[in-house]
Amino acid sequence: MLKRAVWQGLVAGMAGAVVMTAAEKIEQRVTGRPDSYVPAQVLARLTGLPETSGQQPRWQNLAMHYGQGALVGVLRSVMAQAGLRGPWASTMFTAVRLTNDQILENATGVGAPPLTWPRPELAIDVLHKSIYAFATGAVADVLAARDGAGPGQRHAALRPGRHADVGPLPRAAARRA
Repeated sequence: MLKRAVWQGLVAGMAGAVVMTAAEKIEQRVTGRPDSYVPAQVLARLTGLPETSGQQPRWQNLAMHYGQGALVGVLRSVMAQAGLRGPWASTMFTAVRLTNDQILENATGVGAPPLTWPRPELAIDVLHKSIYAFATGAVADVLAARDGAGPGQRHAALRPGRHADVGPLPRAAARRA
């Protein structure tokens, strides 16, 4: 399972990064927000590459942006292989993607905790990371489904009151069922 999760996750994560980038470019045209070079600054600090006083080289930005997207996609693929699929799993993964960014940005001193950000900036970041998480999840889920049900889905199918295709129902829905 792990070998499949790695290659499928790299593919899914790269696809998610492409979709997120397209959404960012559309948003930037509407809002006039400039490109962020935070990914390049994080990469420079992590690798010891020289930092510039202005914009970092575009290749560094792209390398960190797509590299991080591909690598984090492996975790979403592991989730899908285990049977954590669909919108609920992608919602959980959104928090993972945001956390990954914040660990790297704050540990390198490039970023500040999100609660200190202007609210519109925070909302835009959460939106884009959600787009990444759901696009990555859609690809990871399709690739994992080719391998059949995951262990969690097989377990759910054996338990009364559970639905093998979505996992356990939320309590309120279970009471109505």
